[in-house]
Amino acid sequence: MKQKLRLLFAAALTLAATYSQAQTADEIVEKYLETIGGKEKLATIKSIKMIAKGQQGGMEFPMTSIMEAPNKMVQSINFQGKEIVVSAFDGKEMWKTNFMTMKPEKGETEDSQNAAKSADFPDPFLDYKAKGYSIALEGEEKVEGTDCYKIKLTKKPVMVDGKEEEDFSYYYFDKENNVVIMQKQTGKKGQMKDLTVETLMSDYQEVDGIYFAYNISQKMNGQVMFSMTIDKIELNAPVDAKVFAYPVD
Repeated sequence: MKQKLRLLFAAALTLAATYSQAQTADEIVEKYLETIGGKEKLATIKSIKMIAKGQQGGMEFPMTSIMEAPNKMVQSINFQGKEIVVSAFDGKEMWKTNFMTMKPEKGETEDSQNAAKSADFPDPFLDYKAKGYSIALEGEEKVEGTDCYKIKLTKKPVMVDGKEEEDFSYYYFDKENNVVIMQKQTGKKGQMKDLTVETLMSDYQEVDGIYFAYNISQKMNGQVMFSMTIDKIELNAPVDAKVFAYPVD
Protein backbone atom coordinates (compact mmCIF):
# COMPACT_ATOMS: atom_id res chain seq x y z
CA MET A 1 0.00 0.00 0.00
CA LYS A 2 2.78 2.40 0.93
CA GLN A 3 4.58 1.52 -2.32
CA LYS A 4 1.45 2.36 -4.31
CA LEU A 5 1.07 5.68 -2.51
CA ARG A 6 4.70 6.55 -3.23
CA LEU A 7 4.18 5.74 -6.93
CA LEU A 8 1.01 7.83 -7.08
CA PHE A 9 2.77 10.73 -5.34
CA ALA A 10 5.69 10.53 -7.78
CA ALA A 11 3.30 10.46 -10.74
CA ALA A 12 1.46 13.50 -9.37
CA LEU A 13 4.74 15.39 -9.01
CA THR A 14 5.73 14.51 -12.59
CA LEU A 15 2.35 15.67 -13.89
CA ALA A 16 2.56 18.91 -11.93
CA ALA A 17 6.07 19.57 -13.26
CA THR A 18 4.89 18.94 -16.81
CA TYR A 19 2.07 21.46 -16.48
CA SER A 20 4.31 24.03 -14.80
CA GLN A 21 6.72 23.84 -17.74
CA ALA A 22 3.99 24.03 -20.40
CA GLN A 23 3.92 27.20 -22.44
CA THR A 24 0.86 29.01 -23.71
CA ALA A 25 0.79 30.74 -27.10
CA ASP A 26 0.72 34.14 -25.38
CA GLU A 27 3.71 33.29 -23.20
CA ILE A 28 5.73 32.13 -26.21
CA VAL A 29 4.92 35.28 -28.17
CA GLU A 30 5.63 37.54 -25.19
CA LYS A 31 9.01 35.89 -24.69
CA TYR A 32 9.78 36.22 -28.41
CA LEU A 33 8.94 39.93 -28.50
CA GLU A 34 11.08 40.54 -25.43
CA THR A 35 13.98 38.59 -26.96
CA ILE A 36 14.05 40.59 -30.19
CA GLY A 37 13.99 43.94 -28.40
CA GLY A 38 10.78 44.43 -26.46
CA LYS A 39 7.35 45.78 -27.39
CA GLU A 40 8.13 49.39 -26.49
CA LYS A 41 11.26 49.42 -28.66
CA LEU A 42 9.48 47.77 -31.58
CA ALA A 43 6.69 50.35 -31.39
CA THR A 44 9.23 53.13 -32.05
CA ILE A 45 10.04 51.78 -35.52
CA LYS A 46 8.50 53.93 -38.25
CA SER A 47 10.55 52.71 -41.21
CA ILE A 48 12.94 49.90 -42.13
CA LYS A 49 15.38 49.90 -45.05
CA MET A 50 17.23 46.71 -45.98
CA ILE A 51 20.12 46.36 -48.43
CA ALA A 52 20.71 42.75 -49.41
CA LYS A 53 21.96 40.23 -51.94
CA GLY A 54 19.45 37.82 -53.42
CA GLN A 55 20.07 34.48 -55.08
CA GLN A 56 17.71 32.64 -57.41
CA GLY A 57 18.28 30.20 -60.23
CA GLY A 58 22.05 30.40 -59.84
CA MET A 59 22.07 34.20 -60.20
CA GLU A 60 22.98 36.79 -57.57
CA PHE A 61 21.57 40.32 -57.60
CA PRO A 62 21.40 43.39 -55.31
CA MET A 63 18.11 43.95 -53.50
CA THR A 64 16.54 46.84 -51.63
CA SER A 65 13.50 46.62 -49.38
CA ILE A 66 11.84 49.63 -47.74
CA MET A 67 8.90 49.47 -45.34
CA GLU A 68 7.09 52.31 -43.62
CA ALA A 69 4.30 52.33 -41.05
CA PRO A 70 1.54 51.40 -41.22
CA ASN A 71 1.74 49.24 -44.36
CA LYS A 72 3.71 50.89 -47.16
CA MET A 73 6.43 48.83 -48.82
CA VAL A 74 8.58 48.50 -51.92
CA GLN A 75 11.01 45.73 -52.84
CA SER A 76 13.28 46.06 -55.85
CA ILE A 77 16.18 44.24 -57.46
CA ASN A 78 18.93 45.42 -59.76
CA PHE A 79 19.16 43.02 -62.67
CA GLN A 80 21.63 43.63 -65.49
CA GLY A 81 21.82 47.29 -64.54
CA LYS A 82 18.06 47.79 -64.49
CA GLU A 83 16.02 48.60 -61.39
CA ILE A 84 13.01 46.28 -61.22
CA VAL A 85 10.25 46.71 -58.66
CA VAL A 86 9.23 43.23 -57.57
CA SER A 87 6.40 44.44 -55.34
CA ALA A 88 5.18 47.78 -54.02
CA PHE A 89 2.25 49.16 -52.05
CA ASP A 90 1.68 52.88 -51.46
CA GLY A 91 -1.08 52.45 -48.90
CA LYS A 92 -3.80 52.21 -51.54
CA GLU A 93 -2.52 50.36 -54.61
CA MET A 94 -0.26 47.40 -55.31
CA TRP A 95 2.03 47.61 -58.33
CA LYS A 96 5.19 46.10 -59.80
CA THR A 97 7.45 46.12 -62.87
CA ASN A 98 6.32 43.81 -65.66
CA PHE A 99 9.37 41.65 -66.49
CA MET A 100 8.33 41.34 -70.13
CA THR A 101 7.66 45.00 -70.93
CA MET A 102 9.85 46.48 -68.14
CA LYS A 103 7.03 48.93 -67.46
CA PRO A 104 5.08 49.41 -64.21
CA GLU A 105 1.71 47.76 -63.91
CA LYS A 106 -0.94 47.93 -61.20
CA GLY A 107 -2.01 44.88 -59.27
CA GLU A 108 -5.50 43.45 -58.95
CA THR A 109 -8.01 45.40 -56.88
CA GLU A 110 -8.42 42.50 -54.44
CA ASP A 111 -4.67 42.39 -53.76
CA SER A 112 -4.62 46.12 -53.02
CA GLN A 113 -7.62 45.83 -50.71
CA ASN A 114 -6.03 42.92 -48.85
CA ALA A 115 -2.73 44.79 -48.49
CA ALA A 116 -4.57 47.82 -47.11
CA LYS A 117 -5.91 45.66 -44.27
CA SER A 118 -2.49 44.22 -43.45
CA ALA A 119 -1.03 45.19 -40.07
CA ASP A 120 2.25 43.25 -40.05
CA PHE A 121 4.62 46.21 -39.64
CA PRO A 122 7.00 46.02 -37.86
CA ASP A 123 6.05 42.54 -36.60
CA PRO A 124 2.75 40.67 -37.00
CA PHE A 125 2.79 39.58 -33.34
CA LEU A 126 3.16 43.09 -31.91
CA ASP A 127 -0.24 44.05 -30.41
CA TYR A 128 -1.79 41.24 -32.42
CA LYS A 129 -5.09 41.34 -30.54
CA ALA A 130 -5.58 45.04 -31.28
CA LYS A 131 -5.01 44.22 -34.96
CA GLY A 132 -7.84 41.70 -34.91
CA TYR A 133 -5.47 38.72 -35.11
CA SER A 134 -5.54 35.53 -33.03
CA ILE A 135 -2.91 32.94 -32.14
CA ALA A 136 -3.02 29.27 -31.15
CA LEU A 137 -0.31 26.87 -30.02
CA GLU A 138 -0.48 23.75 -32.18
CA GLY A 139 2.14 21.61 -30.51
CA GLU A 140 5.85 21.18 -31.07
CA GLU A 141 7.87 20.21 -34.16
CA LYS A 142 11.47 20.04 -35.28
CA VAL A 143 12.69 22.42 -37.97
CA GLU A 144 15.95 21.15 -39.46
CA GLY A 145 16.83 19.52 -36.13
CA THR A 146 15.74 22.42 -33.91
CA ASP A 147 12.96 21.92 -31.36
CA CYS A 148 10.21 24.48 -31.98
CA TYR A 149 6.82 25.60 -30.79
CA LYS A 150 4.34 25.73 -33.66
CA ILE A 151 1.95 28.68 -33.51
CA LYS A 152 -0.89 29.42 -35.91
CA LEU A 153 -1.41 33.12 -36.56
CA THR A 154 -4.83 33.95 -38.00
CA LYS A 155 -5.29 37.41 -39.49
CA LYS A 156 -8.35 39.21 -40.80
CA PRO A 157 -10.09 37.37 -43.67
CA VAL A 158 -8.97 38.23 -47.20
CA MET A 159 -10.85 38.34 -50.49
CA VAL A 160 -9.85 35.70 -53.05
CA ASP A 161 -11.63 35.66 -56.41
CA GLY A 162 -14.62 37.45 -54.92
CA LYS A 163 -14.90 35.20 -51.87
CA GLU A 164 -13.81 35.82 -48.28
CA GLU A 165 -11.23 33.33 -47.04
CA GLU A 166 -9.42 32.74 -43.76
CA ASP A 167 -5.87 34.12 -43.78
CA PHE A 168 -3.43 32.21 -41.60
CA SER A 169 0.12 30.96 -41.46
CA TYR A 170 2.28 28.91 -39.11
CA TYR A 171 5.30 30.23 -37.22
CA TYR A 172 7.96 28.04 -35.64
CA PHE A 173 9.64 29.44 -32.52
CA ASP A 174 13.05 28.08 -31.52
CA LYS A 175 12.43 26.76 -27.98
CA GLU A 176 15.96 27.53 -26.83
CA ASN A 177 16.56 30.95 -28.39
CA ASN A 178 12.98 32.29 -28.45
CA VAL A 179 13.08 33.51 -32.06
CA VAL A 180 11.10 32.58 -35.17
CA ILE A 181 13.10 30.35 -37.48
CA MET A 182 10.41 29.41 -39.99
CA GLN A 183 7.08 30.62 -41.36
CA LYS A 184 4.88 28.31 -43.42
CA GLN A 185 2.13 29.62 -45.65
CA THR A 186 0.00 28.26 -48.51
CA GLY A 187 -0.74 30.36 -51.59
CA LYS A 188 -4.32 31.31 -52.31
CA LYS A 189 -4.37 32.37 -55.96
CA GLY A 190 -2.51 32.43 -59.26
CA GLN A 191 0.54 30.24 -59.83
CA MET A 192 1.06 29.90 -56.06
CA LYS A 193 -2.44 28.60 -55.32
CA ASP A 194 -2.32 25.60 -52.95
CA LEU A 195 1.49 25.62 -52.94
CA THR A 196 3.16 25.73 -49.53
CA VAL A 197 6.17 28.00 -49.06
CA GLU A 198 8.53 27.66 -46.11
CA THR A 199 10.43 30.83 -45.21
CA LEU A 200 13.44 30.07 -43.03
CA MET A 201 15.18 32.74 -40.93
CA SER A 202 18.60 32.61 -39.25
CA ASP A 203 21.66 34.65 -38.23
CA TYR A 204 19.81 37.12 -36.01
CA GLN A 205 21.78 40.33 -35.53
CA GLU A 206 21.15 43.45 -33.45
CA VAL A 207 20.31 46.82 -35.02
CA ASP A 208 19.69 49.73 -32.63
CA GLY A 209 18.59 47.34 -29.89
CA ILE A 210 16.34 45.19 -32.08
CA TYR A 211 17.20 41.79 -33.56
CA PHE A 212 16.58 40.88 -37.20
CA ALA A 213 17.23 37.70 -39.19
CA TYR A 214 20.02 38.41 -41.68
CA ASN A 215 19.68 35.17 -43.64
CA ILE A 216 16.32 34.36 -45.23
CA SER A 217 15.49 31.55 -47.65
CA GLN A 218 12.32 30.15 -49.18
CA LYS A 219 11.68 26.49 -49.86
CA MET A 220 9.08 24.61 -51.86
CA ASN A 221 8.90 20.82 -51.74
CA GLY A 222 12.18 20.79 -49.81
CA GLN A 223 14.07 22.76 -52.47
CA VAL A 224 15.48 26.26 -51.91
CA MET A 225 13.85 28.53 -54.49
CA PHE A 226 15.20 31.85 -53.26
CA SER A 227 17.63 33.12 -50.62
CA MET A 228 18.64 36.52 -49.33
CA THR A 229 21.56 37.73 -47.23
CA ILE A 230 21.12 41.16 -45.67
CA ASP A 231 24.11 43.49 -45.75
CA LYS A 232 22.64 46.47 -43.91
CA ILE A 233 19.49 47.54 -42.06
CA GLU A 234 18.54 51.14 -41.29
CA LEU A 235 15.77 52.04 -38.87
CA ASN A 236 13.72 55.24 -38.94
CA ALA A 237 15.68 56.82 -41.78
CA PRO A 238 13.74 59.50 -43.74
CA VAL A 239 11.78 57.95 -46.63
CA ASP A 240 10.59 59.83 -49.70
CA ALA A 241 6.92 58.91 -50.32
CA LYS A 242 7.69 58.75 -54.04
CA VAL A 243 9.51 55.43 -53.66
CA PHE A 244 6.19 53.70 -52.92
CA ALA A 245 4.07 55.52 -55.51
CA TYR A 246 3.10 54.17 -58.93
CA PRO A 247 5.27 55.99 -61.51
CA VAL A 248 3.53 58.69 -63.50
CA ASP A 249 4.97 59.68 -66.89
